[in-house]
Amino acid sequence: MRGKAAFERVFRIKGGDFINAGESSIKIRNILKDIGADPDIIRRVAIAAYEAEMNVVMYAERGLMKVIINAKNITLKVEDKGPGIADIELAMKPGYSTATEEVREMGFGAGMGLPNIKKNSDHFDIRSTLGKSTRLEMIFNLNGTYD
Repeated sequence: MRGKAAFERVFRIKGGDFINAGESSIKIRNILKDIGADPDIIRRVAIAAYEAEMNVVMYAERGLMKVIINAKNITLKVEDKGPGIADIELAMKPGYSTATEEVREMGFGAGMGLPNIKKNSDHFDIRSTLGKSTRLEMIFNLNGTYD
């Protein structure tokens, strides 16, 4: 059983809002700095949070990112209202992207978001329902183990 949450916060993400994109992940990074988290954990969480947030901005109408911190781990949960992912296995391949040309012209949509999230997480789960939503759960262990 995971430890009781010492801290929880939910951030709202608006699809298509590139001006404010990244604010939630910056706030999460700052929270982790304030509580004295290990710099490597801060880096990994910030990368995963940013990539997940950008996926909501690029592909969904809106989403929520929840950070849960306890003595054992940091959990990020992201749920969006959007088109869903037709082929998760394909979407997990580095370089695969369904980003629009407009998004690519802004410098996003290189197809590294989900692979980077998985690489930086100790535990990663993705579930998607076409036409409805995508849900991500990322766990970052503070003690070197996952339970």
